[in-house]
Amino acid sequence: MTIKRHGTNKMTAVSSSRRPEGLVLLEGRIGRPLRERLLEAVERALESAPFFIPRMPRWGTPLSVRMTNFGPLGWVSDRSGYRYQKTHPETGRPWPPMPRELIALWEEITEYPHPPEAALVNFYGPRARMGLHVDADEEDADAPILSVSFGCDAVFRIGGRRRGDPTVSFRLRDGDVLVMGGEARHCYHGVDRILPGTGELPPGIGEGRINITLRRVTLPPGRDVR
Repeated sequence: MTIKRHGTNKMTAVSSSRRPEGLVLLEGRIGRPLRERLLEAVERALESAPFFIPRMPRWGTPLSVRMTNFGPLGWVSDRSGYRYQKTHPETGRPWPPMPRELIALWEEITEYPHPPEAALVNFYGPRARMGLHVDADEEDADAPILSVSFGCDAVFRIGGRRRGDPTVSFRLRDGDVLVMGGEARHCYHGVDRILPGTGELPPGIGEGRINITLRRVTLPPGRDVR
């Protein structure tokens, strides 16, 4: 598998006979000044919206990642199920506003005509992982998903529309931007493991990886659920 590295805005598909259409990796897209501003925004957000531990529906089993959100909506998971809501599940406060830099990144890279409404901030400690799953809690299933990686490298895996479909894996590194649009938007994907010692985060966040995932949640005006 070949992944091209570049510092431009040009989208380059991950090369593999098994990759889904619409999977795009922009390696090193986030430069140091923008990186610092976004991580500072995460640290500020944690003051009013601290990381919480999401739990599996029904059973309440904790996930190994911790998370918070930016934007008018935030994704949460607990015994009641997966959902988006306007407030932090523990503080009851609205989520911090989405940094304008994230909105600009969405507009520039995805060219989707409607803004993101949620920016999930996932913190992966050295032993955290994310099992294969499909993001299916959004009404607007046509909108792409854009994610930004900071800190330690992660081994990312993506397959097809069925859990048992063949998968392809590759590293996501500090400053990489991954876009899942088209067919890739509906494919199973996850993070197999974090590679400790491959990157750094501010001391106020901790050791591991930060992944910020931008999503459009509600349907644009005038469009109905399919």
